[in-house]
Amino acid sequence: MSNLSGKILGEGGLALVALLVLLVTVSSAATKDPLQQEHVAVVVNQQDVPYNEFLAGYRNTLKHRGSPVTLDMINLTKDEEAQFRTIRELQSRQPRLILALGSVALQAVSREIKDTPIIFGLVLGDMNRPLPDNITGVFLNFPLETQLTWLSKILPERKNIGVIYNPEQNRRTIAAARKITQQLGLRLIAHAINSPKELPVALEALASSADVFWGINDRLVLTPQTAKTLLLFSFRNRIPFIGLSETWVKAGALFALDRDYPDLGRQCAELTEKILSGSRVEDLPTETPQKVKITLNRHTAEQMKLEFPEQLLQDAEKIY
Repeated sequence: MSNLSGKILGEGGLALVALLVLLVTVSSAATKDPLQQEHVAVVVNQQDVPYNEFLAGYRNTLKHRGSPVTLDMINLTKDEEAQFRTIRELQSRQPRLILALGSVALQAVSREIKDTPIIFGLVLGDMNRPLPDNITGVFLNFPLETQLTWLSKILPERKNIGVIYNPEQNRRTIAAARKITQQLGLRLIAHAINSPKELPVALEALASSADVFWGINDRLVLTPQTAKTLLLFSFRNRIPFIGLSETWVKAGALFALDRDYPDLGRQCAELTEKILSGSRVEDLPTETPQKVKITLNRHTAEQMKLEFPEQLLQDAEKIY
């Protein structure tokens, strides 16, 4: 009898188990909503044109691709205690993913949240600094190769590239830039300062050795307080200043590489899709802007007896 029971269980029983597994699988698939919404929390610390353009690009990309995502907008104040309470409330909602826009938002979120995936955007930062495993995103910084290649292209006769920097912030940036300028046949003339008081001496040194003044992201050197000094130096010495953005060009810099903010939103939306589809955050490297906009100041060029190539004028996003 036991042998017969074993035979029945071995043949018919296995078939029955297989049938039950199939029925459960079909039932689960039938009840699962293929358009179930994923909850993404968007944390911002300000709202202006770049932020709005970025979010438009982010939303449009997800919508165009049919990604079922619900966005929960969260605005941070400047008060750190209020930020803490806001982030605690955010955690209780258990979002599938967090999109942090701006440095303040990224710092506030990353300080408290260690396990939820975080994507950042609209952040200028040290691209070489390691990030926690739950964070990736798209920097505002253009790669040094991109910046210096465009500089060489727009000003091919200018070979001596002057730059002033704070070593605490940009030591590694300058070391990397030296290698790139050598490859491009350029000479980098870098002066380190540790205080704004040292800026006049550094500018005086550049006046006798540089024929281009390259502005890099530096919280000590390039600030609203130093802008007038830097631009006056540029005009008085006829050394074109390469700005960080359209704002600098409008103020008198010769040109700047600027970002396509809707396209930055697209890049972050694509990272979002990958994470929601199962990719691990630690397997997704940070990115830099994939599109470049050129802003030119024709008045500055005329003052310095420079001419922009006609094709560059046609391709420029804005001309002042």
